[in-house]
Amino acid sequence: MTAAPVPRLPGPLLAARNILTFLLRVPTSAFGLVVLTILIVTAGFAPWIATHDPYVQDLNNVLQAPGNGHLFGTDELGRDIFSRLVWGARITLTIIFLVSIVVGPIGLIVGTTSGYLGGRFDTVMMRITDIFLSFPSLILSLAFVAALGPSLNNAIIAIGLTAWPPIARLARAETMTFRKADYIAAARLQGASPLRIIVKSIMPMCLPSVLIRLTLNMATVILTAAGLGFLGLGAQPPLPEWGAMIATGRRYMIDSWWLVTFPGLAILCVSLAFNLLGDGLRDALDPKQMNRR
Repeated sequence: MTAAPVPRLPGPLLAARNILTFLLRVPTSAFGLVVLTILIVTAGFAPWIATHDPYVQDLNNVLQAPGNGHLFGTDELGRDIFSRLVWGARITLTIIFLVSIVVGPIGLIVGTTSGYLGGRFDTVMMRITDIFLSFPSLILSLAFVAALGPSLNNAIIAIGLTAWPPIARLARAETMTFRKADYIAAARLQGASPLRIIVKSIMPMCLPSVLIRLTLNMATVILTAAGLGFLGLGAQPPLPEWGAMIATGRRYMIDSWWLVTFPGLAILCVSLAFNLLGDGLRDALDPKQMNRR
């Protein structure tokens, strides 16, 4: 009897498996992947992981050191730091998700359209992009939040409005390379419209680079969101956002070090994880690395 043929995975699933295998093989990218997995699990199961209600005040246990029923201690109002960090992971993940689904498409559309059409449209869009890039992201986000008003939703909008230019620049640079390719010329000869060429032929080729850049930008997004929260322009009390937790805890940090240490470590670990994962994705999607595999 002949052996049954081994089922083959579809192309996208096979590519995803190869990328995941490569990421897990490299210690730095594996660390980033593990940290982000922990973040997602923590955010998803926050009600079951948190040991206390993050909003309940216990004035009898104000500024309690780590231990004695409070793993990371309590804050100036007696709220459990560990539980607030767990629920803060949900806020951080929400910011990352919402900014990603806004920034990625905007940057990809602006960059590919400008790069392919060129001419006056490209000049106008790139000058607008240059204006955004001429300001530090935090300063520009501060300006938008000051105009919109301090809140978590407005902070997400402000970060989204300031985070797309680097992605647009990258997509434009790649598009200007792809538009000279033979398959693009063949599509034009067959009567394909510019919109069809951009959507069907150019955007898929730019997606890997955009994904890598978006992953690397998430560290900046997290730091900007934390900075806005620290300045009182992002998440408002009593929301357990990590930057806001550092802002309220800095007044007591000399005697109660845990108030700023644990939220700061959370921001550091997640930001570092995105940087390491972005580096790993860049290597995994590199054709030279693909050939070595």
